[in-house]
Amino acid sequence: MVTDETVPGGLDHEAFRSVYAAHYPTLVRLAYLTTGSLAAAEDVAQEAFIEWFRRGDQVREPLPFLRRAVVSRCTSWVRRRRLERRHATEVTEPVRRPDGDTEAVRAALHKLSHRQRAAVFMRFYLDLPEAQIAAALGCRPGTVKSLLHRALAAIKEDLDDA
Repeated sequence: MVTDETVPGGLDHEAFRSVYAAHYPTLVRLAYLTTGSLAAAEDVAQEAFIEWFRRGDQVREPLPFLRRAVVSRCTSWVRRRRLERRHATEVTEPVRRPDGDTEAVRAALHKLSHRQRAAVFMRFYLDLPEAQIAAALGCRPGTVKSLLHRALAAIKEDLDDA
């Protein structure tokens, strides 16, 4: 039986609202750093919440599930975008950026692979341990260490050159 307090996936409306309010902006930032498009980042975060909404009773820990869903959808978005660029003429999209980043750091982050950007964001912005980052990226903690090491070396080199 579905009541006003629960939804078909078994989630409580208030629980959903509180997780959404607390984590939506952070998940959009994670997606933005991976995709480079604020519009795509907002779509990706929304899709992750929709998936959680549908699977509500199957998900024990919503935040790790949402992070993994965002990273997975960003990976698909990046692949699809590369394919589109190969087969299409130049398409320009105005870029809206979140406030607070410097141009040099933004440029250095943009040069990283999407997995490196996601790992850097989760480690230094979300302050997640390597095990949680590994779960979100679908890899081992050792891979996360390697991603972070290489990303930081590339950022340092890029900022030293600037």
